[in-house]
Amino acid sequence: MQFKLDIQKQHLNEKNGLARRGVLHTAHGDVQTPVFMPVGTIAAMKAMYFDTLHKTGADIMLSNVYHLMIQDRFKIIEQLGGLHKFMNWQKPILTDCGGFQAMSLSALNKINEDGVTFRCHLSGAKHHLTPEYSMEIQHKLDTDITMALDECVRHPAKEKYVKNAMYRSLRWAERSKKAFVERPGYGIFGIVQGGADKELRTESVKGLVDIGFDGYAIGGDLAINDGQELMFSVLDYLTPMLPHDKPRYLMGVGKPGDIVGSVLRGVDMFDCVMPARSGRNGQAFTRDGTLNMRNSKYRSDDKPLDEKCKCTACTQHTKAYLHHLFKAKEILGPMLLTEHNIMYYQDLMRGIRKAIEENRYNEFAEGFFE
Repeated sequence: MQFKLDIQKQHLNEKNGLARRGVLHTAHGDVQTPVFMPVGTIAAMKAMYFDTLHKTGADIMLSNVYHLMIQDRFKIIEQLGGLHKFMNWQKPILTDCGGFQAMSLSALNKINEDGVTFRCHLSGAKHHLTPEYSMEIQHKLDTDITMALDECVRHPAKEKYVKNAMYRSLRWAERSKKAFVERPGYGIFGIVQGGADKELRTESVKGLVDIGFDGYAIGGDLAINDGQELMFSVLDYLTPMLPHDKPRYLMGVGKPGDIVGSVLRGVDMFDCVMPARSGRNGQAFTRDGTLNMRNSKYRSDDKPLDEKCKCTACTQHTKAYLHHLFKAKEILGPMLLTEHNIMYYQDLMRGIRKAIEENRYNEFAEGFFE
């Protein structure tokens, strides 16, 4: 089975905007798109069992090269049969390349043409990550979707720096593609950079398409640095430039409204730590809005968190009990809300896919934002 995205063309019409309904075929199974990928950064979902993650309906999850590189963790994982076997997760896995950490841990690294030299945030040991080494690590982890190494830029940044980072990312993308080991069911994505500059983004897309990738991602800097309005304005011109028959992945997004609006603009794949992190901190996403379970108004509330949700928190417990768990600092509270939030996101994606199939996604998006 080859790595590819099958777009269901009958759902491409004026009632769906640019929204696409598809199936991504990988070595470890099919992924229904549009899709949200829960983030298990260090080969684990924080505060959540894998069988619980299965029950939410998640088709694919994400782990991170930097965190699996330090302390030689990936070498042990390779010895034990790869990431799927190590985690006992037999569905597809995408691994982030380490480029995001080059930005988020900028105080601990140095970037040059060859790659990124990290000083480990745990031990202080130095690690040199090149495009070739990132490909080697991801290959040894046996991940279904490999990300080319890129340089992610923290904004605000000078135009010259953004431009240099974009062209360096293109050169790294070419080196990543050459180092990637082609095999059936596995794919490599290039990452579009260029900040909010239309000319730079256009140049990045052209360069990546010329190299030729199995999918195209839009760099995480767009998700974390800029507001929703600017992000949507970039997507308005960017996604139509990307190959129609390849998956489009908006990295690090995000809030439910960001996802709904980005699907409307032709994006297929998303990831974010937000639902799990929010759950661990007492914040719940519901169909009636976002709720803070530490708030005293829930102290005696005997209603479920979300009556339409099928997660453990909603079917077996009340808001009062969830409030009690967080005030008492019981670990069960973060576990229940993490499950709930991941279920909410998967329910949202199921609703998105159904609306596209029924040729009413424009209506669905309008209703969501209202």
